Amino acid sequence: MEEKDREINDRQERALLVGVDLGTVGEDFEKSMEELASLAEACFMEPVGMVSQKMESVNQGLYIGTGKVKEVKEAANALEADILIFDDALTPAQLRNLQKELDMPILDRTTLILDIFETRARTREAKLQVESARLKYLLPRLVGMHKALTRQGGTSGSMSSRGAGEKKLELDRRRIESRISELSKELLEVSKERTVQRKKRLGSGVPLVALVGYTNAGKSTIMNAMIDRYVKDNEKKVLEKDMLFATLETTVRRINTGNNKDFLLSDTVGFIHKLPHGLVKAFHSTLEEVENADLLLHVADCSDPYCKEHMKTTQETLAELHAGEIPVITVYNKADKSGEEFPYPQIVGDNKIYISAKEPDSIALLADMILEKVYSDFVSAEFLIPYEKGNVVSYFMEHGQIISQKYQEMGTLLCTKCHKADRDKYRQFLV
Repeated sequence: MEEKDREINDRQERALLVGVDLGTVGEDFEKSMEELASLAEACFMEPVGMVSQKMESVNQGLYIGTGKVKEVKEAANALEADILIFDDALTPAQLRNLQKELDMPILDRTTLILDIFETRARTREAKLQVESARLKYLLPRLVGMHKALTRQGGTSGSMSSRGAGEKKLELDRRRIESRISELSKELLEVSKERTVQRKKRLGSGVPLVALVGYTNAGKSTIMNAMIDRYVKDNEKKVLEKDMLFATLETTVRRINTGNNKDFLLSDTVGFIHKLPHGLVKAFHSTLEEVENADLLLHVADCSDPYCKEHMKTTQETLAELHAGEIPVITVYNKADKSGEEFPYPQIVGDNKIYISAKEPDSIALLADMILEKVYSDFVSAEFLIPYEKGNVVSYFMEHGQIISQKYQEMGTLLCTKCHKADRDKYRQFLV
């Protein structure tokens, strides 16, 4: 655990969880509250209790019913809770009214996730993205967040005639808007750098495979297992931890399977139920690795009773990222813990595989399946390219795999693995 994590853990807060069951999908509500508890723990808080209410629709002013507010306050006192966490994004009015009624710190689900992301962010880009998302979420919620803002001043509209609270509100708003503008410019520059890196990868002709899926499904475990087997460099590994949102940054590693068929493997941030839209948007540049992938590995924890619901959430998020049309292999991970009696690793049909990422045989079979998919349009071909056509040699260096290269009297003899379209394009040089 890093120093920052230890510091947070030392001042662990006691959290009371509050949620509304709208009655449409009862099991989903229970799962959502369980997940809220896990999110609180991931933010180094201790869930000490839960208050829920069944309603046809949430209260527009208080989120929960007026009578339930009193129950929440009593439960918080009885359990000595330091903070309240609500299982939805609260509107500015709901947050303002609840703070007035309950007079204690309040987080909603979105703010909690933002707190976790802030703790986990390691790269400059991730830190900028999280700060931008947080400030954009905070901006409309400034009113009522500080008791000092309740005093009102004159009505002329000038800053000098306003009350102290209103002046503070206006200054806070201006500072936040200015910082959001600064962050947007910084992120644009970082995005340009990432675009250059991405173009280099795309131009290399090496297929890009992206790991996607619900948080804690085992994506990073698969990435590290691939690195163990094919890269053999511990410094290339990513953080692997049994907790929500252990990985935030997108990490790309070149996997060399030893048969002249490499692929780039990208580990991305996990998705979650009620993932704040602002976060999806904020991390869009990072998640462009998903949009540009040749193949997606949709990793699902088949030992989780809510596996189907988690897969649906992932599919919806992929659609939001405009990545719904990319070919997909569904990787049912943690088959050893599923309780089902079937052999694994096992490929089912053309696009499904059951594995345990901790077992080498599973990783080997998954790698074979990946290669079959991403190299399905690649063929072996030999070209004799005249020396004056050096640009063609450069093209195959960038877009194909060079098995061997020999210099002969008539030109360069290339033995390649290339795309069918490239073979046909340069048919005149075929041997």
